[in-house]
Amino acid sequence: MSSKPTSDYIVDLRSDTVTRPTPAMRRAMAEAEVGDDVYGEDPTVNRLQARAAEIFGREAALFVPSGSMGNLIAIRTWARPGMEVICEHRAHIYQYEMGAISAIAGCLPCTIPAPDGILTWDLVEPQIRPKIYYRAQTGLIELESSHNMQGGSVYPRRVAEEICDGAHAAGIPVHLDGARIFNAATALGKTVAEITGKFDSVMFCLSKALGAPVGSMLVGSKDFIDKARIARKLLGGGMRQAGVLAAAGLVALEESPQKLPVDHENARYLALGLTRIKGISLDPEKVVTNILIFGVENTGRTAGELCGEMAERKILCNPTGKYAIRMVTHYDVDRAGIDRAIAAMTEICAPSSVSRQL
Repeated sequence: MSSKPTSDYIVDLRSDTVTRPTPAMRRAMAEAEVGDDVYGEDPTVNRLQARAAEIFGREAALFVPSGSMGNLIAIRTWARPGMEVICEHRAHIYQYEMGAISAIAGCLPCTIPAPDGILTWDLVEPQIRPKIYYRAQTGLIELESSHNMQGGSVYPRRVAEEICDGAHAAGIPVHLDGARIFNAATALGKTVAEITGKFDSVMFCLSKALGAPVGSMLVGSKDFIDKARIARKLLGGGMRQAGVLAAAGLVALEESPQKLPVDHENARYLALGLTRIKGISLDPEKVVTNILIFGVENTGRTAGELCGEMAERKILCNPTGKYAIRMVTHYDVDRAGIDRAIAAMTEICAPSSVSRQL
């Protein structure tokens, strides 16, 4: 058996959802002023919603328990049952939200494969249904930036705005799954308001790279948010003294975006280290945010086998296919942890290690 590095701590690269609240967040939660949010009386929730709307240049915002609920609320608000929702074929709303787009919203996903997960108007326009009464109509177009299952790819502002302009000319709203939109904004060197201004609604997560323990936000017009609040209650998302959670979200909004460049630098550093390992397939130039997905078919091992051996070395990562692994950097993983991950994968993929497994 090969020797395994020992360490007292786990390097968790499965997702940025594993981030733990900072001391400042914990203090804010302990000291939060609260009320009943279903009555609209929680002052901390109200401050969070007002601040989110301000940052995104919108009229209003709504605090929701999860990003999946936020996306579902947007779909229900914009599209009627029986309508189609156009999205990329590896979109989170299609692959990882329990089929709620159909099971609860009653809509049909119309999925389009796109290079690096980035749809263009040329790809979207042919999928818009003609105005014929016996055809399911296109009710909504949904984009995702950064794109989770496409290695954190980011929509160029011009491409996203062209889709929004074309959709609006056709009378179709556009929703952005911006779970990691602050990562996308960091990669583009723009503000979130600048890159999302033409979308009809935006969902973003407080609980991923921003580090809050729970919660996401919907932003949009006052009319949209009024309708979204009704849908949130219908789905069981009415929270009471939610200010305890919103307090951490306020800290995350103000303090965490400045940390994201470090996460992105660590992701690129990790990508460069992995590309030096024989059998791993990865283009470091495509790693622009904090997510990387790499192929391992040429290592002679499956992704599940490699992730299992990494876990034995206290390095956690997830397979996303038989021969694909995803790693996500975040503020709870420092450069030393990245070095440990590279060293562990190097050892596991070494020819002597592979031959022992065979």
